[in-house]
Amino acid sequence: MDTKRLYRSRKNMMIAGICGGLGEYFNVDPTILRLVWVIFGCTGAGIVAYVLAAIIIPSDPEY
Repeated sequence: MDTKRLYRSRKNMMIAGICGGLGEYFNVDPTILRLVWVIFGCTGAGIVAYVLAAIIIPSDPEY
């Protein structure tokens, strides 16, 4: 059984690989997720959430 794991992407990253990893996990274009993060980041809470995600989510071990 192959389980899906959430990782920060090392091959599809701009800053920390959060949106690339989420895009690979949910099978969504990372560009769309980046646009959502930019809009969410304007509130201030998005910046904190991104930094926390960069700290908590491990990087991709297979790359």
